[in-house]
Amino acid sequence: MLDTLKGPIQAVQEFYELTGRAIRNVFRTPHYVDDILLQMESIGVGSVPIVLLTGFFSGAVMAMQMGRGLQDYGQTGRTGQFVSIILVRELGPVLAGVMVAGRNSSGIASELGSMKVTEQIDAMRALGTDPIQKLVTPRMIATALMLPCLTIIDDFIGMIGGGIMAKVLFAVPSRQYWSTVWRALVWSDVGQGLTKPFVFSFAVSLIGCYYGLRATGGTQGVGRATTQAVVWASIAIFILDLFVGKIFIAISQIGQ
Repeated sequence: MLDTLKGPIQAVQEFYELTGRAIRNVFRTPHYVDDILLQMESIGVGSVPIVLLTGFFSGAVMAMQMGRGLQDYGQTGRTGQFVSIILVRELGPVLAGVMVAGRNSSGIASELGSMKVTEQIDAMRALGTDPIQKLVTPRMIATALMLPCLTIIDDFIGMIGGGIMAKVLFAVPSRQYWSTVWRALVWSDVGQGLTKPFVFSFAVSLIGCYYGLRATGGTQGVGRATTQAVVWASIAIFILDLFVGKIFIAISQIGQ
């Protein structure tokens, strides 16, 4: 029993050690600004197309399903209200996080894993460069900056897709749709919708880095690390979504 738990406990310990070192490096020099900008372009700009596609069609599908349910009560005019709340609070952050995890956690793990198995990381240490500060911290900072921006894009495009579907299927006027969209949102919804992707960004970047840095066994080991990074980053996003949502619910209840 103890031997079975030894591996997972050691993995958790190593992950938290990596997380602590990466966060501590934010406040230490050098900051490798060029690497941060390069990762922002790769993680943020490179993920825009997939976020646009998934955001548009998720909003359209949501409006279609919500409109059908509201049609039975003659309330199709409130379709925008439900689309905006669900997108901003839940679906937008989670969907953007999972898409970025699928694209970038795998990319980070494969890139660092390739460097690990070809001993490039050992060479960096031999030259006096901290691999965590050079490779991990820039990716963490870039993801933390870009994932909330991608979530905003996802939310807005999703609302556009929902508006088009509401107008085509249920004849909801565009002015009425967008009016209900904006009136349904309060500042706590916006705060929740931006806090979640910021929290998710640490899971997306650090889990990818963790599995990349511990890759062994040549190309097969890199493939395993890539798969594990995507799986565990996606699982972590859903777990964190539950806890962050619970925190915001508790805060709103205290405010009442």
